[in-house]
Amino acid sequence: MAGKTSCELCANYIYDEDWECYVCDINLDEDEMVRFLSDSYYDCPYFRNGDEYRVVRKQM
Repeated sequence: MAGKTSCELCANYIYDEDWECYVCDINLDEDEMVRFLSDSYYDCPYFRNGDEYRVVRKQM
């Protein structure tokens, strides 16, 4: 996956109870949104690994 990200793994990808679906919590500007929608391998600068067990695995 070298530098490429997936929204499903991101900590900013949250469930919105009003819309009843998962959404990105980051407000992308117009240029970023166009780049995100047009590039299937978009490297998001706001990606934060949502794996809460990542720290635990390092401690083992």
